[in-house]
Amino acid sequence: MALSRLALIVVAAMFANAAEAQRSPMPEHIAQALLELGRVIDPPRTFALYAPLQEKEPYQGVKFERDVKYGPADRNLLDIFMPDTAASPRPVLIYVHAGAYVGGNKRTTPTSPFYDNIMLWAVKNGFIGVNVTYRLAPQAPWPAGAEDLATAVQWVADKIGERGGNGARIFLMGHSAGAVHVATYVSHPELHKIKGGGIAGAIMISGIYDLTAMPLADTQRAYFGDDAARYAERSSSRGLATTDIPLMMVAAELDPEGFVVQLDLGKRATCKRAAGCARAILLPQHSHMSEVYSINTADTRLTDQILDFVRTGK
Repeated sequence: MALSRLALIVVAAMFANAAEAQRSPMPEHIAQALLELGRVIDPPRTFALYAPLQEKEPYQGVKFERDVKYGPADRNLLDIFMPDTAASPRPVLIYVHAGAYVGGNKRTTPTSPFYDNIMLWAVKNGFIGVNVTYRLAPQAPWPAGAEDLATAVQWVADKIGERGGNGARIFLMGHSAGAVHVATYVSHPELHKIKGGGIAGAIMISGIYDLTAMPLADTQRAYFGDDAARYAERSSSRGLATTDIPLMMVAAELDPEGFVVQLDLGKRATCKRAAGCARAILLPQHSHMSEVYSINTADTRLTDQILDFVRTGK
């Protein structure tokens, strides 16, 4: 895709989002800092902007289990967040972290609010939250991440009822590399351990769907391999064009430009489905990291979309 087309996508989205941005719930100093950082992936500086807005332990109104084994690998671990008091079975939100395929974790440090923030938001909004980690490249190349998600989905479907969850209402949400693993899981049904995938919807935040549309970085090649002839089959575009799983795709206005291109490519692929186009959102003002660090703050522009997606199934 030529950069001129990318510019058209971004400009159109900026015009569409202009009124919303003027009413932005994002603190002004954060909006300015993100603009100054620009189209970069900068976890430490973005962390510093958002950590003061997030809850610290002990968390109120929730209980949790950490490092529950869901599979045989050392990194087959998940955290489960539940309300303090029993309630009718809740839908489940499984979150899949980023990390450029070679790193990352379900909690960035033992005292970090990230990605507990997503679990806390989930419990407040009627879900059981499940934070999952997975095997990493280069020791575990493609499709190990999606294989681990298949094992995690099966574990949740079987076990979450004991913790107040509805195993028939599982939503799978991933960010960056995590979004790619979600997209791979959705689009390669041969990886599923439950007929139909076992999920009620998939949410992909700043994912990559067509590996042939861009040069791959070293960490991407560590996961997908060096053989470019296999990139088409290891992409998710073909499967996204045929799946009947409800889909939501997101990129950030300040994402590196490739993610904005991939949002357009991913949506175009899904528009070939009988079910129609995925819900696709270019999130105003946000960057690659702020879009998920902001979850569970007063900025609900992304989470409002997630809740509507869960409610409507489209």
